[in-house]
Amino acid sequence: MSDEKPKKQQQPKKDTARPAKDAKDKAVAAVKAPKVKGPKVHVVARLSTMYKNEVVPALMKRFSYSNVMQVPRLEKIAINIGVGAATQDPKLVDAAAKDLESIVGQKVVITRAKKSISNFKLREKMPIGCRVTLRRTIMYEFMDRFISVSVPRLRDFRGLPDTAFDGRGNYTIGVKEHTIFPEIDVDKIVRIFGMDITFVTTARTDEEAYELLKAFGMPFVKRQEVLATPKA
Repeated sequence: MSDEKPKKQQQPKKDTARPAKDAKDKAVAAVKAPKVKGPKVHVVARLSTMYKNEVVPALMKRFSYSNVMQVPRLEKIAINIGVGAATQDPKLVDAAAKDLESIVGQKVVITRAKKSISNFKLREKMPIGCRVTLRRTIMYEFMDRFISVSVPRLRDFRGLPDTAFDGRGNYTIGVKEHTIFPEIDVDKIVRIFGMDITFVTTARTDEEAYELLKAFGMPFVKRQEVLATPKA
């Protein structure tokens, strides 16, 4: 018998790097793989449908238009907030911009002073307010919320004035407190701001603009004089 000890069979080494490599390949493949997007859902605003189905036929009958393109329409809504106290505390402009973005759901623009006025302690290019312009779907959705929810929350509300037209078919209303909008939490606001809201239409006269906004449901005060019927 030989004194040699039997050699132990060497077990093959496990490839520990393989699982890590496979996981890395899967991660890279997941990144490179095209993302499958679902179908886009186009939401039509309620007032947009109302304009096509109800407002247009009513105005064509009221003013005897011969072409549907003659019917006035709402073009845009411009909202402006002026912060006079921003000369003492510039942070108020940021607070006003944040609240306005919460109301309209759109990025706002900071307005700056065009020139310096020493009596008001105002310097050129100093932020003094913010503004935003709404169009299309966002415009109709804001108008719907404004008429249905915000306007009834005005203090001592007796109807919107019907004398605030500019002669070119545009209507402007001033709101003293922006807390009438349900998007604003009264407990979290820094200060109460006022704003000017302008409804820009394609109407050629104030009479046409009045009838357009009234057809949308704008709660005007009752007129003492009846609108004159346009001549045929």
